[in-house]
Amino acid sequence: MSHRPHRPLVSSPGRRAVLRGSLIAPAALALPPAVASAAPALHLAGRPEASWGVQVGGVTSSSALLWVRSDRPARMLVESSATESFRRVRRWHGPSIGPGTDFTGTTPLYGLPPGEQVHYRVTLADPADPRRTGKPVYGTFRTAPARRRSGVRFVWSGDIAGQGWGINPDIGGYRVYEEMRRLDPDFFLCSGDSIYADGPLEESVTLPDGRIWRNVMTEEKAKVAETLDEYRGNFRYNLLDRNVRRFNAQVPSVVQWDDHEVRNNWYPGQILDDARYTEKNVDILAARSVRAFQEYVPLAPSHGSGHRSRMYRVVHHGPLLDVFVLDMRSYRNANSPNRQADDTTGILGAEQLRWLKRSLAASRAEWKVIAADMPLGLVVPDGATNFEAVAQGDPGAPLGRELQIAELLRFVKHHRITGTVWLTADVHYTSAQHYAPERAAFKDFAPFWEFVSGPLAAGGFPANALDGTFGPDRVFVRAPDRANVSPMESPQYFGEVEIDGGSAELTVRLRAEGGSVLFTKVLRPGRVGQ
Repeated sequence: MSHRPHRPLVSSPGRRAVLRGSLIAPAALALPPAVASAAPALHLAGRPEASWGVQVGGVTSSSALLWVRSDRPARMLVESSATESFRRVRRWHGPSIGPGTDFTGTTPLYGLPPGEQVHYRVTLADPADPRRTGKPVYGTFRTAPARRRSGVRFVWSGDIAGQGWGINPDIGGYRVYEEMRRLDPDFFLCSGDSIYADGPLEESVTLPDGRIWRNVMTEEKAKVAETLDEYRGNFRYNLLDRNVRRFNAQVPSVVQWDDHEVRNNWYPGQILDDARYTEKNVDILAARSVRAFQEYVPLAPSHGSGHRSRMYRVVHHGPLLDVFVLDMRSYRNANSPNRQADDTTGILGAEQLRWLKRSLAASRAEWKVIAADMPLGLVVPDGATNFEAVAQGDPGAPLGRELQIAELLRFVKHHRITGTVWLTADVHYTSAQHYAPERAAFKDFAPFWEFVSGPLAAGGFPANALDGTFGPDRVFVRAPDRANVSPMESPQYFGEVEIDGGSAELTVRLRAEGGSVLFTKVLRPGRVGQ
């Protein structure tokens, strides 16, 4: 029996502040195109506005990071309170924000009570006249618990605005975000592809059944992103959707970094052979995207790193949960046939692998969720002969990038690290794979589960083939039967994880847009393998 109060699938009374104040744009689906495309530095009259909403990240048991974007130079002011009446408030003086960060800014909040609801409002003030302020934007979030009995619930998915499917006003935009918000999770794990910088949109697309899909358009979404401003515009695009803004005001985010934040299937050192790009050096494109990502995602500095540029990190969420956020993009070797007999770089890079092993061994959390931006045993090709993820379709002994994963799995077993679960997105369908040594060519590991869920707002694709090296058994799958099925034809998918505060059992639910639970798996705590 859970010691956490039941959370109904409705807006609770404590969310009135979110409902009244988090959307300061008119009650339309998206911001007017003029607002979306205008240069904020030219807004000189009036008061600063935060029409892009607010976001929360970096939540711990005592701190959080609040994000906002202004339409002109402004000073960020934050008030927090234990109640939505804001009878007693703490005031936080944030930074002056301007064109150097595309008018985005963050303010850290410290000394918060653990496991409690925090209400906040963000106000933007004219730097030259602090009395001239815009309308406050409201939100709320929960800090991480300090006690096991509180339990944890979060949702995960990825893949947003991909394959030509953007914000469609005819279907209410990104409706799945509202479904996730109503579950009232502690946080959202975005498993990568948070934008499709390489995926231009068209105003309309004719579907196979003759229906017309319409996209909200902006200048930056009409071509592939190459400049810093174009990458920034891709991150702004999803904030045009009111479901996203409402969700962001209530649910803290943990965002991963993958390929479509830059360009499909990219790897360090790649020189593009793509006529759409005038800049062919992918390292230059990636540097521009990293800057935009860090401007638009409330990303706290990695523990011990002293800077925000390192994407891999561990998120501690109370005694029950550590989330190990991997970066399977920035340190990988080049995509290849992936059959080399020796590979120390792999998909993580040598230093990240060492960090992951150290961090897993040091974790005292009951559950260690390994948030991978790519799946392990699913074959993801890159062209006719190369491979994009870990597996390459050879069911025999580990080769190529599989060698690094084999080393990690062996380490988990031999160090008796309990409670590891792998979560990912990327392949645009939802499934559950159980990996076991008795089915595998490589046998020196303990059984584990990998759960896949996505996309949130992109094309759906058929299920990928499995690679037998680590013995995966596809226990459940729900996928379209053809490529690039639009969100009007197939539901979008997300996953939910709930850890019971009493038993510490972890329950995974694979969900489909529309409210249905497709698959449920309950895992018991304290085990090296499941």
